[in-house]
Amino acid sequence: MPDTLSPDNPEIVIVESRKVSCNGGGGALGHPLVFYEMGKEDAVDCMYCDRRFVLKGGKEDPDR
Repeated sequence: MPDTLSPDNPEIVIVESRKVSCNGGGGALGHPLVFYEMGKEDAVDCMYCDRRFVLKGGKEDPDR
């Protein structure tokens, strides 16, 4: 994972399900809890914090 996060370099979270949820990290710095469905894609981005959820073993998995 890169040292600096930016819109061009978002935080990537590897997940094992096409259904994910995000709260921005929780606490006072978080955002409302939202749920996403990847559908046929192997990744989805949070519309609040730009965190990128990538399906483990999918075409966008950096460890594949």
